[in-house]
Amino acid sequence: MTQVFLGMPHTGGWRTDVEQPEDTLRWGHTFPEGAHKTLANTQMRRNLGHATRTIRTKRAQRVAEMPDWEDLRNAAEAVKFEVASRLPELLEQFEANVTARGGIVHWARDAAEANRIIAGIIASKGVDDVVKVKSMATQETNLNEYLADRGIKAHETDLAEMIVQLADDMPSHIVVPAIHRNRSEVRGIFLDRMDDAPADLSDDPQELTATARSHLRHKFLHASVAVSGTNMGVAETGTVSIFESEGNGRMCLTLPDTLITLMGIEKLVPRFQDVEIFSQLLPRSATGERMNPYTSMWTGVTEGDGPQEFHLVLMDNGRTKTLADPVGRQALACIRCGSCMNICPVYQHTGGHAYGSVYPGPIGSIITPQLTQGLADDDPVHTLPFASSLCGACGEVCPVKIDIPTILVHLRARSVDVKRRMVPDVWDVAMNVSAPVMSKSSLWEAASQTVKASALLGGKEGKIGALPFPASLWTGARDLPVAPSETFRQWWKRTHPDGETPVSGAAGSGADHGHNAGDGFPADPPPPPGEPVTGSASADGEPAPAALDARSAIINPEPITPGASAPQAPAGSTSEEEL
Repeated sequence: MTQVFLGMPHTGGWRTDVEQPEDTLRWGHTFPEGAHKTLANTQMRRNLGHATRTIRTKRAQRVAEMPDWEDLRNAAEAVKFEVASRLPELLEQFEANVTARGGIVHWARDAAEANRIIAGIIASKGVDDVVKVKSMATQETNLNEYLADRGIKAHETDLAEMIVQLADDMPSHIVVPAIHRNRSEVRGIFLDRMDDAPADLSDDPQELTATARSHLRHKFLHASVAVSGTNMGVAETGTVSIFESEGNGRMCLTLPDTLITLMGIEKLVPRFQDVEIFSQLLPRSATGERMNPYTSMWTGVTEGDGPQEFHLVLMDNGRTKTLADPVGRQALACIRCGSCMNICPVYQHTGGHAYGSVYPGPIGSIITPQLTQGLADDDPVHTLPFASSLCGACGEVCPVKIDIPTILVHLRARSVDVKRRMVPDVWDVAMNVSAPVMSKSSLWEAASQTVKASALLGGKEGKIGALPFPASLWTGARDLPVAPSETFRQWWKRTHPDGETPVSGAAGSGADHGHNAGDGFPADPPPPPGEPVTGSASADGEPAPAALDARSAIINPEPITPGASAPQAPAGSTSEEEL
């Protein structure tokens, strides 16, 4: 693990609050521990909120232009289902076609083997400097740290990845790794860590971009080895591809003599024609662009054009174990667009570092526990499936229709099943004690009446702020509202005297029930005008918080008013700061 001095502000106020972990899928802390720390970083939350709103709005605009958007999603889902169903066959076909066109294919069972293969190839070339294209697979294996320990410097050439590398930081987003930084922080990082940065550098995005371009140009022209990931491989032809926005990928894929590509075994499509589907879905979902500015494809080796030696490392690293789960295997369909993060209310508040993995957000909450099989209670990864409100927004924006909420619930159940084989904790005891009451309606009704006594503890505010253990595990972080004066059963008997919903209460008809909610059920009368609901934010003298359910943001994204003042755009966002 690389030790860095944490917490000390540098030029421009930037600081790094994480350490470089040995295992990039397990940073060591649980999600609640990580979230407790990141929620205190108000600058990061401002940066993140502005960036996710911007990308989310751009995505909504581009999707609205596509009358066949749902057809494309259905097609992508079908292709990924076919890949999962035929994976061994397609991998063999892919290997044969890459080899036939001059490429060299290596197989890696895990991250350690993948790193050994790549380091061995680089060492055989006698170089100690390589350039890299942005790659989640190499982040997953912690390749940069592995090479550094062996005297090889890997230079990140993606602008956001370079910012993260210079700051000894960790990425916090799949597509925009430095989304938690703003341009003032980037200026400080460049001045403090980039030897050739001009002393009078400002935080103007164009000037920052020009500085990065100048810094990288020399490395592009002198590197003889490049390392990349890939967005997808085509089994039918042996073609490998990179979709990117800055042009650094094109430089890395064409100038060096040797190209090494690390690819997860799931990143396949059966046919070249399938690329048409994903080339429309990916840019709109990832950055709100109609198409990627740079889409690079290469098939083996072409004499006199591009790298003359091509190595492809196909890595498992837990993917076959994920494939064995009939529910969880959907996660392997992910195309790394990041749209689930941009819509997730939990991610938007906590940021990527809270998840303790290079795969943050909703998709990280279902990929990381499966790649690591870390569902035991003593593994910090087991908390990730619980890092969700289950609002469903992530599943609705996913371009390949991964049912993320269902997988989250499934992994929660698996985690509980693992715990059942161990010593029961306080929650197990509580559930076992309450099971008889919950199993018998008469006992449950009597218990419901007893709970009404909580009103005595809530006082005028109607909420309980502190309770003894084990209830303190709840009240230590949030207030507990008192029980309502009327139970659901009592409400039902009062509003449905005959035990049936009155026909006159159908949706759209409020004649007999003046307060009909429009859903077929009669609603209670609203509170008197000007009187806040007990326990609400307004009753506490606070502004009403934003709704946690983010689905409305998909249909009605937050507009960006031209000319309106806004927080500084975060580093690596899809704007002027691109190379």
